[in-house]
Amino acid sequence: MTVKESPEAAEAVLNRALEGEDLPDSFTLLGREWDLHREVFPGTITAATEVMASILPYPKGGSFLEVGCGTGVIAVTAALSGCTQVTALDINDKAVANTEANAHRHGVADRVRALHSDLFDALSPDDRFDAVFWNVPWTYVEDDFGVKNQLHKAIFDPGYQGQARYLAGAPRHLAEGGRLFIGTADLGDRELLDKFAEDAGMRVKLLRRVRRIEVVRVMEYHLLELEPK
Repeated sequence: MTVKESPEAAEAVLNRALEGEDLPDSFTLLGREWDLHREVFPGTITAATEVMASILPYPKGGSFLEVGCGTGVIAVTAALSGCTQVTALDINDKAVANTEANAHRHGVADRVRALHSDLFDALSPDDRFDAVFWNVPWTYVEDDFGVKNQLHKAIFDPGYQGQARYLAGAPRHLAEGGRLFIGTADLGDRELLDKFAEDAGMRVKLLRRVRRIEVVRVMEYHLLELEPK
């Protein structure tokens, strides 16, 4: 059964995390220190970034594409894990700068390029990758929901339009034998995601499931792989 998170609950979590206290300029995750720029979604509000960065099967010696890179933790970890070419995309230009800063901080700026992009728009048609990943904004809201700012885009996906576009466009950027992944949680609308995958000619396979105790509940994070039917 799908468990859905209400928009009000998701927004309350975001507001509690971002309002009332000044955010630090850095945070610690995966045993490393990371720069945090203003108006970029912190990777520590939930355990999603840490979990996905830890369990993704990075193609060592290959290329990796991350959509929605945020602070760059996953993109930089991919480079540190042996990927020779990493591309990180984000619709928030401040996240692009944050990812570049963290790539420099951890000595992988020569292997990580960060681009301001609405999904795949900044890529050339010939760009191909051995692995493509998006830690999606899993909170479902109706199409007419008013997304107020860039931070909202990190948690709300009206009508799951973004995920539908991702599934439709990602296969065009997979290298031969490349793998396509989504990171989500048990609060997402899995039935709708499965429908979009079917529409795109793919099936969804649960690759890993990780449970973490969060502030208000036990969260279950899912790493999904999309395969041709």
